[in-house]
Amino acid sequence: MDPRGYFGVCVERPKYGENVGTLWRTAHAMGASLICTIGARYQQQASDTTKAWCHLPFLFYETLDQMVVGMARGCALIGVELDAAAVPLRRFSHPERAIYLLGAEDVGLSSAARSRCDVLVQIPGRYCLNVAAAGSIVIAHRVMQRERVHSVLARNDQERATTT
Repeated sequence: MDPRGYFGVCVERPKYGENVGTLWRTAHAMGASLICTIGARYQQQASDTTKAWCHLPFLFYETLDQMVVGMARGCALIGVELDAAAVPLRRFSHPERAIYLLGAEDVGLSSAARSRCDVLVQIPGRYCLNVAAAGSIVIAHRVMQRERVHSVLARNDQERATTT
């Protein structure tokens, strides 16, 4: 897992609790620091077999503004959305500190949420994905990219140490 930084996963107005439960399970397995929802209460789901809400801070916000005000300083808000302005995930460089914000399966992110995000990323593909699949892909991409960056930095540090 990434030795530096942190990430969290948040869903705005989730429609299907089962998908949220699956996303929380992935977030827990991949080292998320927190999980949250905006505008809907999360109830424990059979799909959250690790009971992530018991092991990670689970935050519930009534509004997007509450969530943004409560974000840690220096943390980027990354929206995951099909949008013409979105950066393709394969070209996206994940920041050290981030909250990934996903929208409900039927309507995606609200326009207010899109405008509050520091950047929007888009998963390549022919179809829209449910929140669990989309969030899991973004989390896995982050973990693999950050591990690759840290292994390169560690190798460079070792090379510098042996040449001095």
